[in-house]
Amino acid sequence: MKAKTVVDWPLDLHKVLTETGVRQVAYVPDAGHKRLIELCRADKKMRAVVLTTEEEGLGLVMGAWLGGEKSAVLMQSSGVGNVINTLGTIKECRFPLLMLITMRGDEGEFNPWQVPMGQATQTVLEAMGVIVKRIGTAEEAGPVASAAARLAYNSYAAVAVLISQRLIGIKSFQDQASR
Repeated sequence: MKAKTVVDWPLDLHKVLTETGVRQVAYVPDAGHKRLIELCRADKKMRAVVLTTEEEGLGLVMGAWLGGEKSAVLMQSSGVGNVINTLGTIKECRFPLLMLITMRGDEGEFNPWQVPMGQATQTVLEAMGVIVKRIGTAEEAGPVASAAARLAYNSYAAVAVLISQRLIGIKSFQDQASR
């Protein structure tokens, strides 16, 4: 019997960012992105910028592009509501935008106030003209993110990649209480 190979999807996402030429990664601290954030922070060719709120990340994206650099934003689905107004500027000015979004309010959610935004994330993004792609399994992470990055930077489009809650790990109140 052949052993099942475990895919290191955060490493695959970091590889996509590196191969795409992303030099700045903006993020709000998030357990789902923890390993990817660590990889970006350790990468001497990338500048990882911690944000106080997600819309600051879109400002960083615009400034980086005007300065000749590619960037990406890492956030949780609960932060999508914070960027809606700024997405109008991204769209009208045709700034390329790559967002990697960990999902909450999805399968097995323990926190009821995460559910409304989690359920609305894709619809809200699409209403603002963002192209939405989904990653459901570790094996999909690299190919989906690579295609999304090419679409964003080659077409001057806003693209969001939604990373399934099943992939990042389903949390529970018990898990949170034991920390």
